[in-house]
Amino acid sequence: MGCDVQAVQKVAREAASAAGKILLEGYTREIKISYKGDIDLVTEVDWASEKEIIRHIRQSFPDHSILGEEGGIVSGPGNGRWIIDPLDGTTNYTHHFPFFAISIGFESEGEVLYGLVYDPLRDQVFEAQKEGGATLNRVPLSVSKTTSLSKSLLVTGFSSSKPDDPERDNLPFFNRLSRRVQGIRRTGSAALDLCYVGMGAVDGFWEIGLAPWDTAAGGLIVREAGGRTSDRINARHELTSSMIVASNGHIHEEIITVLGEISD
Repeated sequence: MGCDVQAVQKVAREAASAAGKILLEGYTREIKISYKGDIDLVTEVDWASEKEIIRHIRQSFPDHSILGEEGGIVSGPGNGRWIIDPLDGTTNYTHHFPFFAISIGFESEGEVLYGLVYDPLRDQVFEAQKEGGATLNRVPLSVSKTTSLSKSLLVTGFSSSKPDDPERDNLPFFNRLSRRVQGIRRTGSAALDLCYVGMGAVDGFWEIGLAPWDTAAGGLIVREAGGRTSDRINARHELTSSMIVASNGHIHEEIITVLGEISD
C-alpha cells in the first residue's frame, strides 16, 4: 500500500511517549477544564497532548492527514491518515480515577495498518500491525480462551456525548447481557477496554456511539491478538459504525444474539 509501517511505528512510539509525559505531569496538578457538552469534558492536557502528537507526525509525515478528537480533521495530500485520541478517559483523568490512555491509529486506503494505545500510569504500550500480531511492551498478546458467554467477563461504556440520545442508550443492552455473564465492568476508556480484550483480561466488549479515534487502534489490537470485531449485526466494523462488538471470537456469536434481542 506504499507505506512504511515501521516508520509509522517509530513516530507513533515517540509521539506517545512525549504525550504520555504531558499526561503524567498534568495528573499531579490542578488543570483547566472546559465542557464540550453538558457532561463531556475537555482539558488543557487533552489539547497539549494532541498538539505534541501532531508535531511529531508533521515532522516525519507532512503530507498525511490527521483526525484528532480535539482538533478535528487536518487534511494532507498523501494517502495516509492518523487517527488520534490524545487522552481517552478524560473524565477519569480529571477525577484521578487511574484508567486513561493515548490512542494512535494509522490507516491507508481505508485499512487500519497500525495501532498503538499507551497507558502512561502503568507504562504499558499496546501495539498491533495488520497481519503482524499484537503486543504489550513488545511481548505477544493473545485473547482469552473462554468459550461460553455464561463464563465470560465483559466490559462496556456509556456515552458522555449526547447522553440523552435514545440511539446511544446502552442500558437495555447492559441489562440483558448482565443476566447472561459472570460480570460486566466499566473502566471509562474504550481504548483500554479493547486492549484488555486483546490481552485476555476480559472476554468481550461492546459500546454505542464511539468515534473513529476510540476504536481505530484498539480494534486492530483485538483482531491481531486473535479476536473479532464487528458491528451489532455481525457485519464488518467500520470506524463510523454506530456500535462496536469485540471479543475473543469464541463468544462473539452469543453476544450478537443477545444484542439482537433488543429492538431498535
